[in-house]
Amino acid sequence: MRKVRVVKKQAMEYTIISGSEKSTPKLFKLLSSILRDLFLSRELAWRLFIRDISAQYRQSLLGVFWAFFPPIITSVIFILLQSRNIISTSTINLPYPAYVLIGTTLWQIFADSVNAPLKATINAKPYIVKIFFPREALIFSAFLSVMFNVVIRMIIIIGVLIFYKIQIQWGILLAPFGIFVLVLLGIVIGILITPIGMLYSDVSTSLPIVLQLLFFATPVVYTLPEKFPFSLISIINPVSPILIATRNLITVGYIDNLLHVTIVLILTIVVFFFSLLLYRISLPILIEKLGT
Repeated sequence: MRKVRVVKKQAMEYTIISGSEKSTPKLFKLLSSILRDLFLSRELAWRLFIRDISAQYRQSLLGVFWAFFPPIITSVIFILLQSRNIISTSTINLPYPAYVLIGTTLWQIFADSVNAPLKATINAKPYIVKIFFPREALIFSAFLSVMFNVVIRMIIIIGVLIFYKIQIQWGILLAPFGIFVLVLLGIVIGILITPIGMLYSDVSTSLPIVLQLLFFATPVVYTLPEKFPFSLISIINPVSPILIATRNLITVGYIDNLLHVTIVLILTIVVFFFSLLLYRISLPILIEKLGT
């Protein structure tokens, strides 16, 4: 009887593997396994997060203040350019310093999200080749690190709202959801580039340059362009609608690009699951290469 059960089980597995119409259950089984491991690895992810944060600030003289400097310094540059009338702000209904400070803070959150998965995986390189553990813990740890910086950077946004006396609207309650989508979008992009980044250091070296180019292609310090081809660049750029919508929720309490935001959100969720599958499948191959 036991032998019969084994034969039946093997036949069932063969049926799932063979045939394109039968491969879908295996795909869903793999995806559910990834999501389960992602959930079960939360304690390990928390420990990795604490370790990374402690290591990051242990030998830092200014500590968490480094989380404030990038958006503030970038904002100061564009505020000075605007004061010299180099940048036109006629279509902006907010004080330009408030507009650019909130925009650059949101952008920095996105940039951190893109960098986080690759950084977490590279930092774990010495022991992922020696110790078996759910690799999804690295992604979860990267997400926690990003959210830690989000909490710190929210101080900038709150300070801007208070200093410039921007009236708070009920729509601001949805702003955390917009920030979460911005983080999720960055994490997805980061997961997709991680396999290549593990093999070639050129990826991590060139990533700041690519993000800098994307910064200028996103309405962070200017309004959405109306003239072609700049308008097309802003439309096909997935960061633009999420960043614009989140900034609008914070400042005016509503969004006027709901359709565009919905499309990007759906695509982000779909690609998120695909990126997890890619990460799960590619990482053992990378570990084997790194081990040799």
